[in-house]
Amino acid sequence: MARDRYESPLSTRYASKEMQYIFSPDKKFRTWRRLWIALAETEKELGLNITDEQIGELKAHADDINYEDAEAREKVVRHDVMSHVYAYGLQCPKAKGIIHLGATSCYVGDNTDIILMREALVLVRRKLLNVIATLAKFAAEYRDQPTLAFTHYQPAQPTTVGKRATLWINEFMLDLDEVDHTLSQLKLLGCKGTTGTQASFLDLFDGDQDKVDKIDPMIAEKMGFSGCYPVSGQTYSRKVDTFVLNTLGGIAASAMKMATDIRLLQHMKEIEEPFEKTQIGSSAMAYKRNPMRSERICSLSRYVMVDVLNPAITSGTQWFERTLDDSANKRLSIPEGFLAIDGILDLCINVTDGMKVYTKVIEKHLAAELPFMATENIMMDEVKRGGDRQEFHEEIRELSMQAGRRVKEEGLDNNLLDLIAEDPKFHMTREELNKYIDPKKFVGCAPHQVEKYLKEVVNPVLQANKDELGVSVEISV
Repeated sequence: MARDRYESPLSTRYASKEMQYIFSPDKKFRTWRRLWIALAETEKELGLNITDEQIGELKAHADDINYEDAEAREKVVRHDVMSHVYAYGLQCPKAKGIIHLGATSCYVGDNTDIILMREALVLVRRKLLNVIATLAKFAAEYRDQPTLAFTHYQPAQPTTVGKRATLWINEFMLDLDEVDHTLSQLKLLGCKGTTGTQASFLDLFDGDQDKVDKIDPMIAEKMGFSGCYPVSGQTYSRKVDTFVLNTLGGIAASAMKMATDIRLLQHMKEIEEPFEKTQIGSSAMAYKRNPMRSERICSLSRYVMVDVLNPAITSGTQWFERTLDDSANKRLSIPEGFLAIDGILDLCINVTDGMKVYTKVIEKHLAAELPFMATENIMMDEVKRGGDRQEFHEEIRELSMQAGRRVKEEGLDNNLLDLIAEDPKFHMTREELNKYIDPKKFVGCAPHQVEKYLKEVVNPVLQANKDELGVSVEISV
C-alpha cells in the first residue's frame, strides 16, 4: 500500500484481484494486441497484401508487451494508442506497416471496453449465483421458523425466516435475468472508421463493398462475439454503458435491501452477520457487535446506484459522430462501478454464508405480539358459541388497550390472554387460550411457498449453473 499518494479503496479494500485484473492496464493492452491480430488476419483473408509471417510475428509478441517503449513514446506523441502501435512495431519489424491498418483509436479502445465489460459481467454473474445459492440454503434451513413480519416496520402477521429470505433471493434472481439479458445484447463496435462510415476500409479494398461488409462479422467471430453493432459514429453508442451500469445498479439495490433488513434484524438481536472472535465492534463500547459488513454493503451500493447517472449523462451529451468528454468519465465510472459491485457481492456471499439466527429471541418477540393477533380467532369462536360479535369486539378492544398500556408504559409482558381468561364474558381457560398462540398457525403458506419457490424456480437455475458455484471470497477489512 502506498502511503505517500491516494489509492482507490476499491482496489485496496473492497474489490477482488480477479476483478481488478480485468480492468488493469495489462489486460487492456493485451486485448489491444488481440484485436490488432484479428484485424490483420481479417484483412489478409479478404485479400490485402499481408503475409502469414507478419501475422506470426504479431502473435509471437501478443503478450510480452514492451511497456517502457510505449510509455516513452507516449511522452512524445501524447497518444496512448499510437504509442502502443509504435511499441508493437519495434517488436514486430516485419509487421510494423500493417499494425492498426485502416483503423481508428476506437477500434482498439471501444472494442476492448466491450470485451472487458462482458468479462466483468461474467464474473458478476458467477458471484451473483453464489449469493443466491447461499441464500437458498439459508431459506431451506429456516423455512419453518416463524418470525414476526413487519409492514411499515410495525409488527404484522407472522411469516417465517426462510420466507423472508426468499424475498431477497427473488430480487437477486431478477438481477440475474438482467445480467443474462445484458450479456446477450453486447456486441462489438467492429471497424467503423473515423465517423462510422468505414471510408478508410472502402478505400483499402478498392471500393469492394462486399469485402467491407465482411470485416465486422469476421472480427466479431474471432473475438467470440455474435456480431457488431450495425451502425455507429466513431464510437459505439454510449447507451450501451448505460445499460451495463443500470444492471449493476439493480444488483446494488437488491444488496442494499437485504443488508438493510439484516441491519434492522441485528438491532433486534434476531439475526446476526458473521462476527470474528477477535473482531472489535466499537473502540469505546467493547460489548458492541455492529453489522459492519451489511453497513458496508449499503455504503458501496449507494455508490453504484449513483454511479449509474454517469453513463446516462454521457450518452445524452455525445455530439453527432463523437466527442471526447466521455473518455475521462468512462475511465472512472465503468471500472469503478464494476469494482464496487464486485466488493458488494463478495460481502453478500460472506454475510449470507455465515448468518446466525437466534430463535429464542425471535420466539420472545413473537410471544409479545401473538396475543393481539389471536384475538380475531378467539372472538370468532365465542360467536360460534352464540355470542354477539360486536359485544366481544368491544370487550377485546378494551382489554387489548389495557394490555398495550402495560407493555408500553410499564415495560411488562403482554398479559392479554390472562385478562381474557379472567373476564367472565369469555368462556375459555388460560390453558384453552394457549392453542390460539401457536406461531405455526399464523404463518399461512410460508413454509410451502419457500419449498415450492426453491424447487421450481431457484434450484433449477443453480443446477444449470452448478459449475459456477463454490466461489470463495476474502474480506479485506
